[in-house]
Amino acid sequence: MAERTALRGLFPREHRGVVLRPLDAGDAEEYAAGTRDPEVARFAHLPLPEYTPDTVRRIAAWEVSKGLDSGDLAVLSIVDADGGGFLGSLVLFDITEHQAEVGFWLAPGARGRGVAVRAVAAAASSARALGLTALVARTAEDNRASRRTLAAAGFTRTGDPEETTAPSGRKAVTLGYRLDLAEPDRD
Repeated sequence: MAERTALRGLFPREHRGVVLRPLDAGDAEEYAAGTRDPEVARFAHLPLPEYTPDTVRRIAAWEVSKGLDSGDLAVLSIVDADGGGFLGSLVLFDITEHQAEVGFWLAPGARGRGVAVRAVAAAASSARALGLTALVARTAEDNRASRRTLAAAGFTRTGDPEETTAPSGRKAVTLGYRLDLAEPDRD
């Protein structure tokens, strides 16, 4: 397996017009606005109860570099390859020797265009380059958009719905998903 500290060298990573790159201070306004969207607030289960542009700038200045350097967390922006417009966020977390968990959300204007599927494909490519054998994901049972995205990206559902603790600390009934990374990248 590649060293976990190689995480920094994996990004930016592009897939079919969508780029994953580390969250930076320039994303602060759009990221904060995106977290106030009702669908993001309902389903993303973000660790903080509120994100202001200043909060996002602090995360970008400290947590992003710390996670990339330690190899256990990648807080990424999903941006358009043509012009770099902010489309959403994707996080790789709970990274172990064999797998990582992926979570994502999109800004309202980016939805319905296959952006999330392409971003997850870029994340899978990054995980393969790191030497991981699987990506896992959890989504709320009633989050149909996320369920469709995961299926389109090649994930299969694992097990029955279960109550879990989300990164926000809230309890949620979630469905588990897994992508075997031995398979080639999906278009």
